Amino acid sequence: MLIIPAIDLRGGRCVRLLQGDPTREKAYSGDPAAVASAFAAAGASRLHVVDLDGALGAGSDNRALIARIAGTPGLHLQVGGGLRRLADVEAVLTAGATWAILGTAAVEDPALVREAAARFPGRILVGIDARGGRVAVRGWQAETSRDAAEVAAEAVALGAVGVIHTDIAADGMLRGANLAELERVAAATRVPVLASGGIGTVAHLESVAALAPRGVTGAILGRALYEGALELGAVIRRFQSGA
Repeated sequence: MLIIPAIDLRGGRCVRLLQGDPTREKAYSGDPAAVASAFAAAGASRLHVVDLDGALGAGSDNRALIARIAGTPGLHLQVGGGLRRLADVEAVLTAGATWAILGTAAVEDPALVREAAARFPGRILVGIDARGGRVAVRGWQAETSRDAAEVAAEAVALGAVGVIHTDIAADGMLRGANLAELERVAAATRVPVLASGGIGTVAHLESVAALAPRGVTGAILGRALYEGALELGAVIRRFQSGA
């Protein structure tokens, strides 16, 4: 199972939001590029980056910072947050990201998913952020009635090559991933699914790893790393080596 550390960018800092609430922010570093370097030194090969300013509609000035992070030797970036035009997708890929993540667009502008996947084959992922199985958009601030598994399946049919599933209620809480929803989304898509939200212990990682036969191939870690609940190098050695 792939272990993927996360960096959420807001105002040029590395932060985390509890359950996606912008008023419940905790800043961990004023130098996200240094955090990325530390993750790479611990053995990470892939990094999950979210531009919260872009996702929340605040306007993003994080592109130069994303380019700096992308220059970290040995790291492949998957970047999302506010990518709602083809030009946004092109900008993050040009900045050095290996994959671009489309979330809101999967609900509001499926044509963009199709166009981006056609122009950048193999490089478009879909981010499914959900509460109670229903997708939320625009930085998790707007609820929809759309079913998470259905939206994921539609995006994959349009050309997305992987799914990132985040359970918003679990995010940042360190109480474990929503395994039932992970399995449901994986069953609907038949592409690699990455688990995000709530993972805080080795036991939580073991539960996610048990879903590998269902198509859940990786876990994204945020707060658990920043607050020392998990040590990145140790879990990479354990889960990526199959030990």
